Amino acid sequence: MSVEQRFHERVWTLADEATDDCAAFESPEDPPAETKAMSYLREGAGPAVSLYVEARTGGLMVHFPPDEYNALENAMNDWLELYAACYGVDIDAAFTVREAAELLVDTHNIKDVAQILTGVPERT
Repeated sequence: MSVEQRFHERVWTLADEATDDCAAFESPEDPPAETKAMSYLREGAGPAVSLYVEARTGGLMVHFPPDEYNALENAMNDWLELYAACYGVDIDAAFTVREAAELLVDTHNIKDVAQILTGVPERT
C-alpha cells in the first residue's frame, strides 16, 4: 500500500467516526461538559488536523482529491461543532483544515486551535 493510500484510508476512517459521533451526541444537561469536549478534540479534530499536517509536511505533499479533502474538513468541523455544543454553544463550523493546521503548527495545542477558531470558551 502506498503512502497516499494510507492517508486516504485514514481520511475515510475519520469521516466515518465523525458521522458516528454526531449521531450519538446528546447535549449536556449542565454545560460545560469539558471532559467530553476535550475528547472530541483529542480523538477527532486533533487527529484530523494532524493527518493534514503530516500529509503536507516532511516532503510528502500528499494530494487529497476534492472529495477526500472535503470529507476531512467536514469531519474536523463536525467535531468542532460537537466541542462547542459541549459548552452549550451552537455554531456552524466552516473552517478550513489548512487554517486549523497552521494554528496547530503555531500553538502545538488542539484546544488552543479550537478556542481560536470557535471562540468557545471565550479566551481571557
